[in-house]
Order: sequence, then structure tokens, then C-alpha cells
Amino acid sequence: MKRIHVLILLLMAMMITPLAAHAGKNADVQQAQALAQRLSPRLASKVEFRKLMLNGTKDAFGIEGKNGKVVITGNNANSMAVGLNYYLKNYCLCTVSWYADVPVELPAVLPDVTTPFTSTARVPQRFFLNYCTYGYSMPFWQWKDWERFIDWMALNGINMPLAITGQESVWYNVWTRLGMTDEQVRSYFTGPVYLPWHRMSNIDGWCGPLPKQWLDGQTALQKQILARERALGMRPVLPAFAGHVPRELKALYPNADIKHLGEWDGFADQYRTFFLNSEDPLYAKIQKMFLEEQTRLFGTDHIYGVDLFNEVAPPSLEPDYLNQVSRHIYESLKAVDKKAQWLQMGWFLYYQRKDFTPERTRAMLTGVPQGKMTMLDYFAERTEVWRMHDKFYGQPYIWCYLGNFGGNTVLHGNVKQAGERLEKALKEGGDNLVGIGSTLEGLDVQQFPFEYIFDKAWTTPLADTQVPAEVAYRHAGYHSPQARQAWDLLYNRVLTFPASTFYGTPATTNPVLGKLGHRSAMRYDPALLADAWRLLAAQDSVVTDAMRIDLVWTGRQLLGDLFGYEKTLFDKALAARDTVAMHECSNEMLSLLGDIDCLNDQEPHCTLEAWVKQARALGTNKATSDYYEMNARRIITTWGGDLNGYACRGWSGLMRDYYLPCWQAYIDEGMQAVRDGRPFDEKGFKQRIERFQLAWCEPGTHHDTGMDYPHDVLAVSRMLINKYKSELSAFIQSHAATTSSKSSK
Repeated sequence: MKRIHVLILLLMAMMITPLAAHAGKNADVQQAQALAQRLSPRLASKVEFRKLMLNGTKDAFGIEGKNGKVVITGNNANSMAVGLNYYLKNYCLCTVSWYADVPVELPAVLPDVTTPFTSTARVPQRFFLNYCTYGYSMPFWQWKDWERFIDWMALNGINMPLAITGQESVWYNVWTRLGMTDEQVRSYFTGPVYLPWHRMSNIDGWCGPLPKQWLDGQTALQKQILARERALGMRPVLPAFAGHVPRELKALYPNADIKHLGEWDGFADQYRTFFLNSEDPLYAKIQKMFLEEQTRLFGTDHIYGVDLFNEVAPPSLEPDYLNQVSRHIYESLKAVDKKAQWLQMGWFLYYQRKDFTPERTRAMLTGVPQGKMTMLDYFAERTEVWRMHDKFYGQPYIWCYLGNFGGNTVLHGNVKQAGERLEKALKEGGDNLVGIGSTLEGLDVQQFPFEYIFDKAWTTPLADTQVPAEVAYRHAGYHSPQARQAWDLLYNRVLTFPASTFYGTPATTNPVLGKLGHRSAMRYDPALLADAWRLLAAQDSVVTDAMRIDLVWTGRQLLGDLFGYEKTLFDKALAARDTVAMHECSNEMLSLLGDIDCLNDQEPHCTLEAWVKQARALGTNKATSDYYEMNARRIITTWGGDLNGYACRGWSGLMRDYYLPCWQAYIDEGMQAVRDGRPFDEKGFKQRIERFQLAWCEPGTHHDTGMDYPHDVLAVSRMLINKYKSELSAFIQSHAATTSSKSSK
């Protein structure tokens, strides 16, 4: 009887397995087809997806033409999406925007595929996002925004996105169960745009309390995000408990080993954070409560972001202590989820590199079993930490391109050099180099650097000599020789330096006597940038979304640099007490600010109006809409602590309504100082500007009347190039003379 029972089970298994495989096959095909349909029904009717059954473990896709269809094969929905993007980029000359409101711009006739092409993934893991992106770019996104963005991630092969939306609801349930009140918990959280730095244990309570409405809305949103990411073959990275606790927990649990983590970027004591020692029994209890509640709400993919001591000093730097902390944290994860893997951002190993010596870092990383902690080499285009720390002492790691701090709207990023570094790392980085990623802090509008990096994750990436032409033709939508020449300059000779913090053009920095602001110095020849802008503006009248971005991106940078030149001339005239020259320079400065405002207005995602509108739309009444707007205004201007200007943007509306009044006040103070025969009152001026900036962040005090700008980016660009022809010529000559003088010394 037992043999008959076993035989029946075997027959059932033989029947079920093909059915299950068929179901999985159909699910991947259906998800890929649905993605194509969301992009364009016309595109969806042209392509056909088929599941590719592989003997190996590497992701792969293929593309070929059959019977008038484009047939795309892949081993999962994610690989199929990469194949679809290959067709869009290389056959349709199309760039899919990561913004939801930008339609996919397809050619009138969708091309056939004449030559079959196959590609395999060079690395199994493709990571994307940064805690900060959730504050600088995504805090007010709704499902329509996330839906397109997730599609964009799939098209670019990302299969390990950071997914931290909605975690405050989990923490709210944990902290209230541990005895805290509703008001205490919501006051512990920061405002919505500052949650990334709360999640990274940097600040508590800043611009809080967080409305309960926010928590509920983000919970529902996270469920949608995770469902779609998982459907498209992604393994979302959810958070886990890293030891950051509310200060009220000390009163509720007086015997718990809770320590102060110290000051962060100039914030007062009341905003400082606290850390619970991982050896304390309460630690494992909180970890269990959090992971179980998170899994109940959002499920799990068994990989957790646990980021220790980010820009804050640990209680001890003794190697034994660091080893024990990481061991206990991993054990607390494993006790709840036996499949748990720890993902740790490696920013602290760059930012705090003086403290985290090889001995200390080795101790911390080897406290976790080999293969159970994956490190993100966070800013590898600037400093490859894996080379400083012996390939992370055997732990798996992902090479990451950061590319943008604070969502700064500037033209930077050493793209070509980053690609060369990455290729070298893939050869020299060892078997534990398991992935390629990007950890950008803000999206801005230019996608090229990030798409370029993720192209490197697949076999047969473009050679350096091919990149400018391929990008130019995709952005133009046709084989434009002018765009090709412009991108040759941008790729090879302008985009030559890594992103920096506090980086903006002189026009978007706080006015300071005799200086150009934080990090606004040029590290390229402005003549090259001027040539690139002229070439881009010399194209046909048809402009794609990607080309409109190129025109705005290059033009606002060049005009912002020109503003710095005029500001330097103003300061020289001020020192000479030459009011005639001061008037001439100040007129140019104010004119430039207005024209930069106009140029940015050509691209909807380069406007203050869009940002504020998005924030207010999340509110359920005037009070909550005002609250979200206040957060939205602060993060891109005053920030808090010592971070004023960190997230500077050159947006339309912001230039006109925020920066122009600041610069007008600077000019007025200089003029008045000359008239009164006194020095420039630097201290008094700074105080006045700070009062204006803080008031500007408050809804109800702002009265933007808007401007009726023309909306033709080619016409506006050509007009501005002609308008500032002589000023740009003088600026370029001055820069050349200065550079020649420096090189001769």
C-alpha cells in the first residue's frame, strides 16, 4: 500500500512540475508584455516575448526578427525588459524617460530586427538607489511616478532596488507596542523629505512630527511598489533594525545599553540620535518585532539594508567591539529569517576613512559569515574602497557609481573614466565582485550616466569610441551630426570630474563677498561647453524630450558659469569703488538669472512649480499640504544644520523667486557700502539673507506671479547664445588666460 502511495506522489510530481514551470514561464512573458503595453500599445503590438530556458545561472536575453515581429527572449521578465530596451535604444533611437508624464517617443514606423543579437549578464546583481534619493527626488511620488520608474529600472536590468518606502508604519507599530505614545513616535520621525537621514541614524525630529496620514499612504504605496518590482524579477532590499532608537526608550527601559551617537552636521542636541548596543537583549527583541511586522505588511526577499555608523561616530572603534556588533546584528537577523543576508552601504569607509582603518574594517566585516554580508562600494568613480580594504576581506561587493549629490542640477560626473574603472574592476576585483550599481543621491533630469553604467552589466557594451554617437542619435531621435559632435565634446572632454557635495553653479550658491560659493569652480574648458551648446542648438526643429534636457542641461551650466565671471568682475569693481562698472556687471548678473530661469522653464521637471505641486498634492487638507510644501522648500534651500545650499537646484521659479532676491540684496549692499564710504557689511548681510531664506520656506509668505515664457527650447537656446555672444567670448578668453598663467608657473 505504501508503494502505491509513493508511486501516486511521484506521478503527481511529474505532472505538477511542468505545469508550474509553464505558469512561471507565462508569468514572465505576461509581465514583459504588460511593461511594453504601458510604454506604448503600438510597441506592444510589434514585440513578442518568449521565455528562454537556460542551463546556466546567468541572466540572458536575445532579440531577432520573425514574420514582421520583434521576438525578444529572456530567462525572466527582467532580462526580457533589457532586451526590449535594447530594441528601443538601438533600433528605434529612443530613450525611455524615468518620469511618468513623458511619453515614449517612437519612430513613425517601428523597425524590424535584421540581425539576431544575444547578451548575457556579466554580474548577477544590479543595485540601484540611495537612501538620499528618497528625500531629494522621491518623497512626494505617487503610484503613477513609481510605476514608470520601476519600468525604467527593469529596462535597465536593475534587479536589486533599495525599497524603503513605508517603513515608518512598521516602526510606528513597534515603538507603540514598546510603550511610546502616538505623539512621541510621530515626533521622533522627521519631516518626509528628511526621513532618509532619520533612517540612517543621523537626525531625529527635524521638521516633524510626521502626520499619521503620511504613514498610512506610504504603507499602501509600498505594497504596490514591491508587488511590481517582484513581478519584474527584482529582489527589493528592505530595511532591518540597525540599533537606532528613540530617546524616550531610555526612560521606558532604563537598564538598556543606549548611547548617544554624537553631533551630525551642526544639528542641535535635541535632534541627535541614540544607539542601542547590539549585545543588549532588547536589541534582538526589537529586531524580531520589526522584521516580523515588516514581513506581515510587505513580505520579504531575505536581503536587508543594515547601515551602521553612517557619518556618526560609533560608541567604540576597538576592533573587538566592531566585530561583536556586526556578529550580534547578523545573529539577530538570522534568528528571525534563516535566509537573511545583510546589505551594507560602504559610504562610511570613504567618508570616515581616517577612523575605519583596515584592522577595524576587517574586524567589522568578518564578524559576519562569509557570503552573508554584501558591501556597496558607494562612490567608486571617485575612490574604490575595495582596493583600500583587500576586496572587502572576502565578502561579496557591488561596484557603484554615485554620480549626483543632493540632486544638484549641474553638469558633472566622470562618466568615461568611471566606465574605464569599472572595466578594470571586473577584471581585477575578484570572484566576490558580484554586482554593478548606482547610488545617486538625486535624479536631476540627465539619465545618460546611469544608463551607461548599467549597460556595462551586460556583454558587448559599447566601446568608448562608439558611446558619443550612440547617445547623440538616441537623444536626437535621428542621426544628427551636430548632436554627435556635441556629445563627443561632452563625453570625452567636459564630463571629466566626479560629483562633489555642495556643487552648484555660482548662480545657485549663497552670495559671499569675494568668493563664488561652495564648489562652483569649473574643471573643464568653458569654450568646449559653449561649442557643445551651440552644436546642440544647431539641430533640426524637431526636439525629443532627451534632447530638450541636453539643451537645458548644457545651457544652464554655461550661463551659470558666466554668472560667476560677471560676479567676479562686480567684486573687483566693488573693491575699486567703481559704481559705473558695478552697475554694468550687476545688470548682466540679474539678466543672466532671469534667462537661466527661462531656459529651465523649457523642461517641466526643472521647475519649482512641479516640485511644490507634487508636494501639495499629497495633503488631504490645507494644513497637511502646507506642511509638505514647507518640507519641499526647505530641503532644496536652507536644509538645516550646516547644510544650507547642499541640495541647490537651478530650477525655474527658484532662480527667479529665491536666488535673484538674494543676489539683488548682495548688489544693493555693495552699492550702499560704496555710497556710504564703508566696508561691505558681511555679517549683517548674511543675517538678512538667512532671514529671507527661512521666510521663503514658509507657505503663505511666497507670492510667485509666474512668467509667460516662450516654450521652444531651440529658439530660446539660440536666442541666449546670440544674446551673450560677446560676454561668453570675454569669459572664455579670461579663462584661457588664467589657465595659461597657472600652467606656466
